Order: sequence, then structure tokens, then C-alpha cells
Amino acid sequence: MPFTRPLVCLFLVTSTSAIVSGGDIDTWPQWRGPDRTGKIEAPAWPEKIGGDHLKQVWRVELGNSYSGPLVSQNRVFVTETRDARTEHVQALDRKTGKSLWEASWTGSISVPFFAKANGDWIRSTPAFDNDSIYIAGIRDVVVCLDIETGKERWRADLMAKFSAAAPAFGFVASPLVLGDHVYVQAGGGFVKLNKKTGEVVWRVLADEGGMYGSAFSSPFSATLNGVPQILVQTRQMLAGIDGETGKVLWSQPVKAERGMNILTPTVIGNRVFTSSYGGGSVLFEVGQANSADAATVKEVWRTKPQAYMSSPIVIDRHIYLHLRNQRLTSLEIETGKEEWTTTPHGKYWSMVANGSKILALDERGDLLLINATPEKFDLMDSRKVAENSWAHLAVVGDEVFIRELNAMTVYQWK
Repeated sequence: MPFTRPLVCLFLVTSTSAIVSGGDIDTWPQWRGPDRTGKIEAPAWPEKIGGDHLKQVWRVELGNSYSGPLVSQNRVFVTETRDARTEHVQALDRKTGKSLWEASWTGSISVPFFAKANGDWIRSTPAFDNDSIYIAGIRDVVVCLDIETGKERWRADLMAKFSAAAPAFGFVASPLVLGDHVYVQAGGGFVKLNKKTGEVVWRVLADEGGMYGSAFSSPFSATLNGVPQILVQTRQMLAGIDGETGKVLWSQPVKAERGMNILTPTVIGNRVFTSSYGGGSVLFEVGQANSADAATVKEVWRTKPQAYMSSPIVIDRHIYLHLRNQRLTSLEIETGKEEWTTTPHGKYWSMVANGSKILALDERGDLLLINATPEKFDLMDSRKVAENSWAHLAVVGDEVFIRELNAMTVYQWK
């Protein structure tokens, strides 16, 4: 049966109990998709991606970027750094790749020597709602543009606002849009902005938890024990923050070598999973908070496998996690038991899951179609789609969006 885009789509709430920023199933509005988990509800994917099973629709050459593409009903939004000096955002026609509008501003840093191989270009994946797109420039500047015209609505320079040091690795975490506000990890803390004006509502975790001017992990909105909160992972700690007041509801140290806590926190019921470079993998259970005391946090289990940059996928009580040693592993949620581990498959994976299938893209441009099962690593098919791609892929309907280092390519499944 041919793969077709559904005529009517219903957004299904996942088992993470996440409070999502909204998003049609036919769009990709933010980091890791509609509900920020890397999971989508869509018609069953085909069994193959090689040859004509996945056909290129268009390709547009761009400047360098690690930002993942965003997809609206009729547009694809991409960022790029040009001439190592200016940052650009473009809206491309979803059907043809034609540029519809462009905006730019001055923005650049020089990352530390040990990270030079990964470049000095823009990193954070933006986010959009019905009216605006919110872009995180590499120097902790948040820019809000009109989604239809690209006209700048406001700009918030958080380095200047808080007299913060330049982020050593650039603005890496992705903005989270909830209701009338935008939440970002920048300016040496966790910041809430009015999405209409860019004005700062509050800043918390300032100079705490080892921010060192740049946090890697993107915030995640969830409800734990009936309490809405935003999960924030700094370079040394994991915390639950009240999105209205900024109150720290609970916090938990997370061990990581050189502060490399990079994963987006993964919510499983009232539990939170994370894994860090040098710290292993751990599942925490968060207790009930009250007005006087912080919620309790209990370690359910801890195991040796260490993630690096790749956020995991949860399917049927199993965690599929790409590791620091370049292998994929399956962990049992209840016990942390390692069910299987592969041979090396690239340094970084971005993953999107639909049902029991995972589509994974590594930094070498290898695209893998995997049947997720705890019994074994079941690689269904693979193909080369790029030479260099650290940006998170997007999958919308029957289209696969690949942001290469210097190009944007769209494929279509048959």
C-alpha cells in the first residue's frame, strides 16, 4: 500500500504526559518534533528506504548550520552562518525549496580548540507557533520574526541583559514555546521571556549547576504527580521548575565529565531518565511536591552505559539509546537491564520513531531504518543521504527533511 499523508489527523498525548506547545501532526514546530520526544503518530512507514523507496524532491545549498529544520504546512525554516560573521534564517517553500523570505544579524563566536572540528556556526534548533518563529543566535541572542514575512518583532540579547560571559560552545539548547512565553537556557541561567515583547519575566538557576555560560540540554515540559513543570538539565544538575513562578520544585545532581549533560530529559510516567558523558545512565523517580518543601527525588536504578549527545527514544517500556562509544543499546525501563548493544554506528544519532520503527540519521549522513525490539538490533534498511549532518532530522507525513552541514534536502517516501 502506498504511503500517503492523512486527510484528518488527531494529536495523541504520549505516555510522557508532556505539555506540548501545540503542533499539527503535519508540521515539525520545534526540537524533536510536535511533543519534543522524537515520536510521531503517522501512517505505517514502508519497510525500505533504499533506491526509489525514498526519492529526493529538492535540495538547496546553504551556509553551515547544526540547527534542525522546522516544517510548517507550506514552509521549511532553516538557519545558517555565513562568512563566519552573520546568522541567517530563511523560509523555503515546502514543495520547491524556493526562498520566500530571509532575515539576518551579526552573530559569531570562536569555540574552544578541542571543539573546533565541530565549527563556529549556529547550533540551536528554533521553534515556531502560529504567529512567530523564535531563533537562538550563537551569542545568546533570541530573535523573534513574523512567520509570514520574516520581519523582526523583537530581539533579546541575554548576554548583555545579564552581563553574562559569552557561551563557550554557543547557544546550544533549543527554545521552548509554551502559552504566551518562551523559555531558554541562556545568559547564564534559565530564562522566561514574554513571547510578544521579548521582555524577561524571570531568570532562575543563575550561575548555579555549572552553567559556565552555556547549557547543552533543551528544556522539556511535563506533568509529574499532577504538577506541571519544566525540566531543566544544566551541566551539573537536573531540576523541575514551576513555569509560572520560576520556583525550583526539585533538583538532583547529575554527574558528567566536564559538565557534558547534553540529552533532553526523558519523562516516563513520574520518572525522568537521563544519561551523561562520564556519568552513566540513571532513572529518577520524582515524588509529590508541596507548598513548603521541594519534591523528593529517588534514584530507581543506575547503569554503566553512557550517552553523549543523542537523546533517546522510548518504545513499549524500552529505552533505545545511542552511546558515547557510538553503539546503540536497548535498556529495560523497569530495571535498567542492558538487553543488547550494537557495534559502532557513528558518533551522533538523531532519531524519530513511528510505532515500532525508528528512523535514525548519523553525523556521516547514513540514514537507518530500524525495527525497535528488545530481542535484537533489527536493521531493516539503510542508505547514504548526506556527507555531514549533525542537525536533527524531521519527518512529516511522507516527507523526510535532512539538514546537511551546507544544504537542505527533502526526500519523499513511496
